[in-house]
Amino acid sequence: MTLKLITMLAGATTLAATAALADPVTLRVQTHYATEHPTGKQLAIWADDVQTMSGGEITVEMFYSSSVVATTETFDAAINGIVDCDATGGAYQTGKNPAFQFVGDIMGGYDTPWQQYSWLYYGDGYAAAQELYNAQNMQLIGWAIYGQESMSSSKPIAGFEDLKGWKFRSPPGMETEIFEKLGASPIVMDFTEIFTALETGIIDGADASGLYNNVGLGLYDIVKHATYPGFHSMPSDHLACNLDVWNGLSEAQRRIIDTAWQKLSFQIALSNGLNNDKAAAELTAAGVTLYDWSPEDRATFRAAAQAAWDDWATRSPEADALVKSHKAFLTQIGLIK
Repeated sequence: MTLKLITMLAGATTLAATAALADPVTLRVQTHYATEHPTGKQLAIWADDVQTMSGGEITVEMFYSSSVVATTETFDAAINGIVDCDATGGAYQTGKNPAFQFVGDIMGGYDTPWQQYSWLYYGDGYAAAQELYNAQNMQLIGWAIYGQESMSSSKPIAGFEDLKGWKFRSPPGMETEIFEKLGASPIVMDFTEIFTALETGIIDGADASGLYNNVGLGLYDIVKHATYPGFHSMPSDHLACNLDVWNGLSEAQRRIIDTAWQKLSFQIALSNGLNNDKAAAELTAAGVTLYDWSPEDRATFRAAAQAAWDDWATRSPEADALVKSHKAFLTQIGLIK
């Protein structure tokens, strides 16, 4: 047997042994999105990408519509091993640490998903956020940001002055504090109650989702005013996995999951941007009035948001660190002075 052939056989044996070191793994992942929702469909593609790129070494078992535990309990379910990964969002975990607000929905911060992704990947965002997640024995893999949300209303909402006395559905947390200071009357209610509350006049409007998703919810069958492009809220969905599970994966497996998630992240931002623009054109043609707030009114909102950030920054060292990180990056890209 020649030396060259011996070397080739030895190399092949080493490769086979290395490949055998990575045991097949099944990741159980829960999302709050339904299978037919645009993000739910993207998650199905992500799961298939992971399985295909790993050659079947990783199987992703998706649980849609919070079918294992309630949406707000998904993070704890991953910590406790009921599922392996949480595909909901960090904003649901502000009760654990107020800092989660600043990885979930920064409120009045970035104008586009691309700016916010830039903070995560090219600012110090990933390292700053990872400290927060690791302290809970979780690993942040990445975000999925579908873009600015639009506020829907039964009356004009053309600018800052129109917020005075405006009753609207709001999620809990920092948003209610910001809008109260601007003169609005936020009412915290479950997402499922929005349609009936608008129909019966309990509220004048709602912060529900992006324009395209709001069309799907049927909101503009009832109300005929909306903000677009949005300015106030751009939530980040996340993929976060149990840290022990994550550390138990091979480096190759971790890179596959991360790479597939980055594809999902950018596809969601691209597809939702396109869908929102199409929805805007169709709504305008159907008689719905869309309001693009002036730079001055946007600045008023951002100033109110920053005051809320500063207050929340006092609530934990981790919140303070994340607020400082965001402010430094927002200053760097010219959104705040």
